[in-house]
Amino acid sequence: MADLKHRILMVSDFFYPNFGGVENHIYYLSQCLLKLGHKVVVLTHAYGNRSGVRYMTGGLKVYYVPWRPFLMQNTFPTIYGTFPIIRTILLREKISLVHGHQAFSTLCHETLMHARTMGYKVVFTDHSLYGFADVGSIHMNKVLQFTLADVTRAICVSHTSKENTVLRSGLPPEKVFVIPNAVDTAMFKPAQQRLGRDEIVIVVISRLVYRKGADLLVEVIPEVCRLYPNVRFIVGGDGPKRVRLEEMREKHSLQDRVEMLGAVPHASVRSVLISGHIFLNSSLTEAFCIAILEAASCGLLTVSTRVGGVPEVLPDDMIVLAEPDPSDMVHAIRKAISILPNIDPQVMHDRVSNFH
Repeated sequence: MADLKHRILMVSDFFYPNFGGVENHIYYLSQCLLKLGHKVVVLTHAYGNRSGVRYMTGGLKVYYVPWRPFLMQNTFPTIYGTFPIIRTILLREKISLVHGHQAFSTLCHETLMHARTMGYKVVFTDHSLYGFADVGSIHMNKVLQFTLADVTRAICVSHTSKENTVLRSGLPPEKVFVIPNAVDTAMFKPAQQRLGRDEIVIVVISRLVYRKGADLLVEVIPEVCRLYPNVRFIVGGDGPKRVRLEEMREKHSLQDRVEMLGAVPHASVRSVLISGHIFLNSSLTEAFCIAILEAASCGLLTVSTRVGGVPEVLPDDMIVLAEPDPSDMVHAIRKAISILPNIDPQVMHDRVSNFH
């Protein structure tokens, strides 16, 4: 059985050229499966001119189906409108296993439903946490209960995420497995020359959206800059909340102390990280947060909101946790700056290499 080679279809609305944790997860998981000798095909929707069949590194075949996204890069839910193309791909590629990613991907839900109807084994990975009370979550949880009713297995990235998924979907806990995210530490090494401490650089790399806590950054950054004249911020990422950050920078005259990079390709993340001392994560909800692992592997001390699965990512002495509140986050950053002289980037990197 160990030598059995599968033909796997990865499905999600979120894939390259979009940047993000789910996109990178699918890409690197596919590359690892290809190296093990499995056949891997990715199904996603078209991104601009990127339509049709494309090939990526290692022979990864990607179907960019010409469906237009209608909201947050999701394809319009049609239930049966997608069936002919999904069926054609499943049969043409002789797929043996379908792996869907992300709870709010409509393409993922529809493909899992059709694949299960056709008798395929299906696996679902949940990358996010959701609530239970708001209107959006209530609808999402109903969809989840329907599409995951007879899923073969489900994967979550943290124990907090597993509890959340089991409660939302009604899946038996024995069908849900926790497989934490990991990083290739060879790709995220500390800078060869240790940075000086005359200027302290705090790095933020995140989608600039509400759930990633961009509004918290608007409150926190000016206060930290006021308290520490030698602190500078580098903000990588794009999104609808970028305007608020730029307005904050103008309002407090911090143009020379807050650098806005825009979207950062994953290949460039390390070069941004190693230019800083502290990594700041302000998410309001997070199942795991792989960016924290990447930062720790590069030798940065992390300050993060205490939400979701974040406390499971790193040992207490490698991260300073705060409540998602501006004053508590400022306090956490002050604590991080005070312990910064005791941090050895190479030791941090070696520890991450050993436990991930």
